[in-house]
Amino acid sequence: MAGILTDKKIIVMGVANKHSIAWGCAQAMAAQGATIIYTYQNERLKRSVSRLVKATDNLVECDVANDNSIQDAFSTIKQRFGTVDGIVHAVAYAKKDELGGSILDASRDGYALAQDISSYSLIAVAKAASQFKLLTNPASIVTLTYFGSERAIPNYNVMGIAKAALEASVRYLARDLGPAGVRVNAISAGAIKTLAVTGIKGHGELLKMSEDRTADGNSVTLEQIGNTCAFLMSDLSTGVVGDVIYVDKGVHLI
Repeated sequence: MAGILTDKKIIVMGVANKHSIAWGCAQAMAAQGATIIYTYQNERLKRSVSRLVKATDNLVECDVANDNSIQDAFSTIKQRFGTVDGIVHAVAYAKKDELGGSILDASRDGYALAQDISSYSLIAVAKAASQFKLLTNPASIVTLTYFGSERAIPNYNVMGIAKAALEASVRYLARDLGPAGVRVNAISAGAIKTLAVTGIKGHGELLKMSEDRTADGNSVTLEQIGNTCAFLMSDLSTGVVGDVIYVDKGVHLI
């Protein structure tokens, strides 16, 4: 039986290793028949991603902090594939010393860097996709956020603020891309042990607290997050626009 993403081509941005949420999304979408186009920031990450993907998979360099790099990447993808059906934006970064302590200690440069890579990059990517007429109609853009956008999570500071801005960006992009048939949504994933989470001071305590607050006492999995992403990329979700979908087993409401 054909999968819900058969014949669809989807860009996945943000795979660092096999524990990445982006990787979980890519795996779930591939299982539903999608062709995955992976982007990587630099040669170091290319080596890491190359160890995961098949030789026939497509890899394109793209540094979302650099507009020229985004333009070059999307130009390459346009030449190779013509159009694509979706983009998964799973990119975020903040300096480690901007996460802990008091938000009053946040520097102007550190705050701006977190906003640029974790929030503005979604707008930059959507803008380039629009300029290149890269997305089909209908198409889907999905980004990744976290509960720290709403609550003051310890040791999350500037990233929590950046995620709040990211969620606002989803709503404005959904409004402006909607006429072209492009829907934009975010997945608010529960805390799982990714490279990003291990960079948070006290991440073990955060993971334990999150697991204890789930409805069934078990942490959410990469597969569960990935399956939600596959749904949002499919034509089954054409009525879901500008939303934040929680995949945290109820942590946000308990």
